[in-house]
This record gives sequence, structure tokens and C-alpha cells, in this order.
Amino acid sequence: MDSHHHHHHLCYNMQECLNAIQNKISDCNSLQDRHGSRYLINGKVVIEHSPGLSGPGKSASVQVYSSTVIDPNTMKGKLSGKACLKKGKSSKKDGTKTTVYKIKLHVEPGFGNPGAFLIENNHKHRFFLQSATLVTPENKVIHFDCRSWVYPIKDTNTSRLFFSNTCYLPSKTPACLVELRKEELESLRGDGTGERKEWDRIYDYALYDDLGNPGKGPDHVRPVLGGSRSRPYPRRGRTGRPATKNGTINLDTYVPPDERCSPKKLSEFIANAIQATAYFHLPEAKSLPRDSSSFESFGDIRDLYSNNRRQAMRGKSVTEKVKKFVPAQLFKDVTHVIEEVDIKFPLPQIIRANQFAWKLDEEFGRQMLAGTNPTRIHCLREFPPRGTLTESHIEQSDIEHNLDGLSFEQAMKQWRIYVLDHHDYLLPFLRKMYSEGVRPCASRTLLFLRNDATLKPLAIELSYPGSSNNVDGMKTMVLLPEKEDIPQALWQLAKAHVAANDSAYHQLISHWLHTHAVVEPFIIATRRQLSVMHPVHRLLDPHFKDTMHINALARTVLINAGGILEKTLFTGKFSMELSSELYKQWRFDEQALPSDLIKRCMALEESENPRGALMLFQDYPYGLDGLDIWLAIQTWVGDFCDIFYEDDPSVKSDTEIQAWWSEIRNVGHGDKRKEQWWCQMTTKADLKRTLTTLVWIASALHASVNFGQYSYAGYPPNRPSRCRKFVPEEGTMEFAEFLKDPDKYFLNMLPDRFEASLGIALMEVLSRHTSEEVYLGQRATSEWIDNKQVKQRFEKFNKSLREIEKQIMERNGDPELMNRRGPAKVPYKLLYPNATKVETPAGITAKGIPNSISI
Repeated sequence: MDSHHHHHHLCYNMQECLNAIQNKISDCNSLQDRHGSRYLINGKVVIEHSPGLSGPGKSASVQVYSSTVIDPNTMKGKLSGKACLKKGKSSKKDGTKTTVYKIKLHVEPGFGNPGAFLIENNHKHRFFLQSATLVTPENKVIHFDCRSWVYPIKDTNTSRLFFSNTCYLPSKTPACLVELRKEELESLRGDGTGERKEWDRIYDYALYDDLGNPGKGPDHVRPVLGGSRSRPYPRRGRTGRPATKNGTINLDTYVPPDERCSPKKLSEFIANAIQATAYFHLPEAKSLPRDSSSFESFGDIRDLYSNNRRQAMRGKSVTEKVKKFVPAQLFKDVTHVIEEVDIKFPLPQIIRANQFAWKLDEEFGRQMLAGTNPTRIHCLREFPPRGTLTESHIEQSDIEHNLDGLSFEQAMKQWRIYVLDHHDYLLPFLRKMYSEGVRPCASRTLLFLRNDATLKPLAIELSYPGSSNNVDGMKTMVLLPEKEDIPQALWQLAKAHVAANDSAYHQLISHWLHTHAVVEPFIIATRRQLSVMHPVHRLLDPHFKDTMHINALARTVLINAGGILEKTLFTGKFSMELSSELYKQWRFDEQALPSDLIKRCMALEESENPRGALMLFQDYPYGLDGLDIWLAIQTWVGDFCDIFYEDDPSVKSDTEIQAWWSEIRNVGHGDKRKEQWWCQMTTKADLKRTLTTLVWIASALHASVNFGQYSYAGYPPNRPSRCRKFVPEEGTMEFAEFLKDPDKYFLNMLPDRFEASLGIALMEVLSRHTSEEVYLGQRATSEWIDNKQVKQRFEKFNKSLREIEKQIMERNGDPELMNRRGPAKVPYKLLYPNATKVETPAGITAKGIPNSISI
């Protein structure tokens, strides 16, 4: 190359640099090294800070692997020299501090495009690596979406590997990356032994053997769930830590670093929890270790909530309490978030517009279609209803006069009779659950679908143990809705028992089991068997964000022995055993929304309909909005799969997908491995259906059963989580007490002040969106995948979700659709996607579908 030419080349590049500076991307330019023999790859690395920790600076270095030139010695891509992170520029946004470092890597000519990079941390602290961008001498820009903790090499003994955002099926992996792809997956699987250290990136399975706390005495022993025919359960992530605990709350459970919530999210979550339980941290609460008195009046309950008047409690007393059970580093992160705490709860939606609408039968029925547990009701196809153990005591003569002029036969033929069944699965547990302060019932509720599509309750059947030592089996009573005062008051008591059944089922089954617990094995299998380069890994990743961490926290404070669910639900210490019992009935294929609606006779199968099902009646808000969302997800997942798989054999021959599916069936959900309903995963249709169902569960299904909890269950009379009294039988002392003051009897039946406040606090924490929530139809970064076609299809998905939002708002404004708002005037927005990029307010919004089970 002659000097004149060389000079000209430099000028040209200088000119380019100037242009780039004007475009604010001066760090993304590359320049041939002066000697002409070495090339430079320029880049930037973005790091997020934990409060109080400095960035790694020069003590971190980067090396890149070529994706096009192989090193014959290692059979991996050629490796560049090391470059240190330089010239950190820090900035702060919404309380998060990030630093952008520059790197310059010298490589040989013909090095090709970087396909992966190694980062080595010689700093004393871990750091959170958001992303990296590299620019080759040919000005090709290569993105790495990292979002992961990088631990000091003194702890891990290894550098951390990241792959670029280009996806390949296993058979199409560039030769340079084949070995790296294999090694990376092997390292993530570990060898199944040893206790996990904070920095280990190892995914493995364990049984639920950590729920009990024998150290606290025999009352805190719990059976192991999973691994046996009598107590099957999905697997959870293995920590290798001893199963028994010593009675302290440990928020420091092991979770693989990539599954951990960000420092910001964790501090928000803990601040919310402190805020919600402020009631218990009050100075005067010390003298009342637990206030087990009943509420005196409805006004008394109403006083728990603020009328937008903040009653704040500041500072010390709160933070001191927190310090006791929060790890030191976490405590640092949290204290700045809790300067003041409001000791009153916000007003739940159910009593905002009308304080007494919750008492109406129409509202009681509507909540089965549009409340926080809309997945249990089904159409009754034979009368009397029977379960696996018993036949109902409700008789035709109890209900036939109440069918709006239809004969009983007509109502049955027209599919107009519905049932909310919480009966047979509870029977074997009732006597055990009968305890101090808990009077457990099993229930069946029959309802009639009126011409305006509202549901009218017809009868409630309650079964209950006569007394804890009563040998002669169960007692049963059937209650009917009546107009006169006394029967009407008894009917209200019966509805409270139904609500308590539904609350426990909702929390343990619809919410915990059917979303949180069943998804965890899919996450573990995805990390162990699908490389991050695999397109399906790329597709699913956002839908798994934070779930393993949230589940680990739940095992420490929510579902453990003596945890919040045992303290608040009538199922008490049998709560998790009950959820194992109902896992026996679980089928992944029936979690596809169309299959679920068809199974419950809420819709008819219609194969030529793209939704796969035809609603029996339109005004079922969960079903109607749900099918729209289902179709949007199904279309997007189908488009995505079509880009990477040309035919059925390409699915069958995808070694990673086959290993993934085999591990889910045989290990993660291994207690179900013999079931005939699992698909074979030999066709594109199998893959599409599986992925659509998984995305649906993690996003829309979870949102529909989670974010409405405060609206409905934040007010205990509407959805008590347990009842402390039975419905009284005529001629007993209880009945006399009831006659004297029916309202007081009802209030004494509700959970006591302590349990009620704890329950409300839990509802408040679970119903809040955090500020960094990423919603369905969004990605955390626009550079999440290096594929134009995929991004176009994703844009199409986002657009279809925005259309659905318009439709939902129209439906909510349609006076013909009575169940969209109901007497309590709570509009149904739980399946409103929130797909627009506008900053969404955090807090209790009762709308928005986050990508993942992230609370």
C-alpha cells in the first residue's frame, strides 16, 4: 500500500470519525492500525452499579472469539488479545447508576466477525453487565444483550462467556462456535453435587424438601413434595443447602445469578413488603403481639383504609425491624427506599364505587367470571353434580322455581346451569383442618345463566365435620337465596364459606401451582438444554425473568411451614399437601386456554376458528379477552417458529429441543412422566402449541390471577381467606347467638384483625407492578435478537396487542356486557396488555400483562 494511498485512507477515516462524533457514536468506529498489519475492534460495555459499589474499571478485561476463523489448536473460534475496560462515563437514571466503558481489541487481519466474548473480573466485587457492542473494521456492529452478574475471578476461577445476539439451530451453528456452545451448556448443568455458592451458575433439580422447619418443633414438620406417587409435585431449582432450617427467615436463598432480580427491583419489592406490613411494625403493636380480636363493625374494617389521607410513620422503628431479617448488602440497597411508610391501606376497588355491592348475588356470580379466580367455574352437564367421591345433596326441587321461567330440563339442555365446585378434593382434609380459629367447609355452588348473561346463584351446598372428634362423618346443609332477613343473613354466611374455599384454591392452585410452580422446571430445562444461541431460548427468555427468584422467596416466607399462606388460609398447614393432591389432576396440554375453556364447557371446540374455540356466551370477560390474547401469542410464536424451522423433520432433528422436551417430561415434571397426554415434539405444530401455552401461562394467565387480588381480596368481607365459624344449625347455641345479631356473627366469622391485616398486606404486595416491569409485546432492549424478520414479526405482535387494548376498552364501555363492570363498577382490565412503550406507573393498577411471573 503506497504512502499516498495510506494517507488518503486515514483522511477518509478521519472524516468518518467526525461524522460519527456528530452522530454521538464516536466510540463505534474502527480504524486500521497504523502498521497496517493489526486490526482494531472497538466497543463499549455497559455496567449497572449496586448502590455504594464502584465499577470494575481496568480490573475487568475482555477477549473476543471469532465466529468465522477457527483456531486449529482449540477447535474454537480464534481468540483475540485482552483489552481492559477504559474511560468509564457514568450516568444516573431513575436512581440506577450505569457506566459505559470503552474497549479497543487488537486482532489479526482476517479475524472475521466476533461471535462471542469472554469477560474477566479481577475486581473485588461483582458487577451487573447490561450489554456490550462491538464494531469490526468493516463497520459491522455486533450486539451482546448480557444482563447478568459477573463475579470476581477469585470466586469463580473462570471468565464469563457471552454469545452475540445471532441465533442458530444446533445443526446450523458456525464451526467456530460449536465447541463453545457445547461447553457452555455443560458448565451450566453442573454435576448434581455440592452446596451452591452465590456465584455458581448451575441449574439442577430438587424436590420440595425445604418447606418444613423441624427445628421449631413437630408442628413445623412438613412432608416432602415430589418424587413419590402419593405426593407428586413439579421440581424446583436445587440449592444443595441442607433442607432443615433453624427458624430464621433467610432472604438469601441461592438462585443462579442470571435469575436474580435486579438490585432496584429487589429493593422495591422489600420496600413494598415493609410498607404493606407497616401495620405490624407500629410502636404500639409491640404490646399486642397479635390482635386476635374480631372487627366490631363494617366501619371498623373500613378504618384500615385511608381516604387518601396519608398517615405516615417515619424512619427508625421501621428500618431497625428490617435490619433483623435482611442481609447486610440488601439492607443498604433498601434503606434509601423507605424514608416513610403509610400505615393505612389504599381503598380496594371493590368498595370504591359502592360500599355494599359485594353483598349482591349478581356480584358474587360475576366474580367467578371476571374476578381474580375466573378459571374454576364450569357448565354443569349432568344433574345432580357428582365428584370423585360424592354426589350432591342439592335437589331439582331446590332450584327449579328459580330459573327465570325455564323448566329444569330446558335450563340443562340450553347449558344454563353452572357450578363452582370446591367439594370432593377438600373432603379428605376437612377434619384435619378443623382447628383453633378455623371452621372448614367444602362447597358446591350452583348458578343460573340469565338472559343478560349475568349469573344468578341458585344454591350452596356445604359439607363440614360435625366436630373435631365427631366420628360420624360429615354433615351437609343446602342453603338457598332468600328474601327475608334471617334466611338472607344465613345465605350471606354460606357465601363467605364459598369465598374462603375459592380463596384457598385460587392462591394454592390457580396462582401458585398452575403458574409459579409448573413453570420453574421449564426454566431449568431451558437453561440446561437450550443454548442461549438457540432461537427458542431467545424467544422464551423474557418470559422467565425473575421467576426462580420470586419462587425461592415464596419458599422462605409464603408457602413454608408457619409462612403467610398457612397463617391466612383456612387450609393451614395442609396447604401445600393439598396443592400436591391437585397436581395429580394437572395436565400441561389443558393449560392451553382453548382446551381449558372447552374442558369446562365454557366454549365449544371449533377447529376452523383460529382461536380454536367458540365462546358459549360472550360476556365471560376472562374467556373473551383471554382468547384474543391467546390468538395474538399463537400467531407470534407461529411466525417465530416458521422463521427458524422449515418443516417437521427440522424439529425432530433439533437435538437441543429434543433433550429439552425429554428433560421436562422425565425430570422437571418427572412425577408425570408416564402420562399419555404429553405431545411427542416431532412436528412444528407440537412445538408451536407447547411454546404458545408456556408463554400464555407465564404472561397472561399469571396476570389474570395475580394483579386483581387487591381489588377483590383486599377487602376481607368480599373474599375472606378463612372462616372462624360454621353456618349455625337451627336449635343450637350458635343459632341463638346468630339471631341476636346476624351482622356481629358475620364479623366474628371473618378472620381476626391480625389475620385479616396480614392477608390484606399480602394482597397489596402481590398486586403491585414494579417500575421496571416489561410487558407483553415489549422487550427490555430493541437489540434482543439479531434478525430483521423476527423484529418485524414482533412489531406485528405488538400492534395486534394494541388493537386488543382498544377492544377491551370498548367492551368495558358496552352497557350490554353486564359482567365487564358489574354492580361494584370494577372494569375488567386484568388482561389489558399494556403493550405501549409509554412509561407505565408502578403500583396497584389492576391491569397490564408482564412478560413473566415476576411477583
